[in-house]
Amino acid sequence: MGILHDDVVIIRQSEKEGEPNVITVNCPDKTGLGCDLCRILLFFGLSIVRGDVSTDGKWCYIVFWVVCKPATRWGSSRWELLKKRLIGACPSCSSASGISYYRSELQPPKPPDVFLLKLCCYDRKGLLHDVTEVLCCLELNIKKVKVSTTPDGTVMDLFFVTDTRELLHTTKRQEETCKALEDVMQEAVISCNIQKVGPQITACSQASPFLPSQITEDIFHLEMSNKLPSVSLTSNSVSVTMDNSLSPAHTLVQIICQDYKGLLYDIMRTLKDYNIQISYGRFYIKQGRKCEIDLFIMQADGKKIVDPSKQNALSSRLQMELLQPLRVAVMSRGPDTELLVANPVELSSKGRPLVFYDITLALKMLDTCIFSAEIGRHMIGDREWEVYRVLLDEGASLSVPRRKVEEGVWKLLMGWE
Repeated sequence: MGILHDDVVIIRQSEKEGEPNVITVNCPDKTGLGCDLCRILLFFGLSIVRGDVSTDGKWCYIVFWVVCKPATRWGSSRWELLKKRLIGACPSCSSASGISYYRSELQPPKPPDVFLLKLCCYDRKGLLHDVTEVLCCLELNIKKVKVSTTPDGTVMDLFFVTDTRELLHTTKRQEETCKALEDVMQEAVISCNIQKVGPQITACSQASPFLPSQITEDIFHLEMSNKLPSVSLTSNSVSVTMDNSLSPAHTLVQIICQDYKGLLYDIMRTLKDYNIQISYGRFYIKQGRKCEIDLFIMQADGKKIVDPSKQNALSSRLQMELLQPLRVAVMSRGPDTELLVANPVELSSKGRPLVFYDITLALKMLDTCIFSAEIGRHMIGDREWEVYRVLLDEGASLSVPRRKVEEGVWKLLMGWE
């Protein structure tokens, strides 16, 4: 017997302000489900303050306690949209004919259509962030962006986006998008155009697959040397220990670290990439924003991790991901100043959500203008990274010290603003 479709995800909103909302997910299990759910919660701007996961390998039961940002207003439609997105991430189940497990890997989902949004407007401070905020609210995922400013103060923004609602091919959805942008930017808009593009156009629009050696050495030296970071743009100390003595069938992974935005997503993403299954897990935040995570895990073959080399590899990767989940640097590019932000991409090719949103918001708060920007995917070593390159306005960049720009962007990305 199956369960009702509405019972797959149940959201119980808090009755008192400041108390967490409780999200319950009850569905067939699959490797990486926790990662997919945490990514959605991160996209919606929710912070997970506590979590419980249990599964028998076929069916799972997950509970998240989440809080909204104090300045965020959530209406019933927003909660319904969140529920819809969470249900969409769960393996399908039938309310009439029992359990239908997740789709066969032999039939991967069709990649979403890519659309080019051309926006021409007059420049002003915070413009790029305002545009990005509108696109995020409309559930348009920014895959690539190229922004350029002409000497006369005109800006040409090229956003390559996909539509979570899969409606951007319709005239109504395109008009809704342009109208939302015009409402925010008002008389600054010169023109707005949306069109579907093929793989040839998106391939031509990509940045070079290679980064200058200076960038890879400055930003990714920790990844390449596999050494713990010595710079200040890191989280506090991270403890990762493994124990095979407490369970006959599972390896216990215990993690103690400082809380930050996307912490649970980074843990789940790493385990998903290693094809590790979680049978039971518990996550909670103690006083002082210290997090304690206990995970009983097994390999895809159903066995615990006993090989010391595999234990060390997983432990080192978790520690590295949590110490420095993103790379942030400000450096010279000839006479100009460039901000670079990078984060690892899942093996499924999904990137961390809202990174560009946070970058543009941080620069807006620092009263720093953006001259040009681009997003590209790059292979560094054996991993794919999403790299954000932002050329700062020459006049504005000189008024804000580089270190202050680095720290401001880093703190906002980590949720420490």
